[in-house]
Amino acid sequence: MPEPQPAPHGRETVLLVEDEIAVRAFVTRVLRRYGYNVLEACDGPDARRTALAHGPRIDLLISDVVMPGGMNGRKVAEAVRVSHPEARVLYISGYPGDALAPHGVRPQQLNFLHKPFTQDALARKVREMLDADESSQLK
Repeated sequence: MPEPQPAPHGRETVLLVEDEIAVRAFVTRVLRRYGYNVLEACDGPDARRTALAHGPRIDLLISDVVMPGGMNGRKVAEAVRVSHPEARVLYISGYPGDALAPHGVRPQQLNFLHKPFTQDALARKVREMLDADESSQLK
């Protein structure tokens, strides 16, 4: 039986939008350890400001689906992609699938990771999203 390969590293820029401080800190720490440049935001309006202030390129947006403040993950993605249309989108949530449908996200989508997740699962999913063919991406 072959040994599992270590999760691949990267250098891309990731914008993380997560309202739970502990989850945001965990994801940031893991992704930085794997070489990614991580920008943090606590909600939709903060994500929009961060994206505009960052400037040149955001390769991947990781957004919680259900957040306070009137902007769910789908709306955050739409807002960020106005200034960064190249950004891939990965949704994360701990809610069950039926609770996510009103927010425009289905857990069976390729661009979804269910909480809680391990460091390895996160790193692999991020790399998968960044390496996927553009036509296979669900926005």
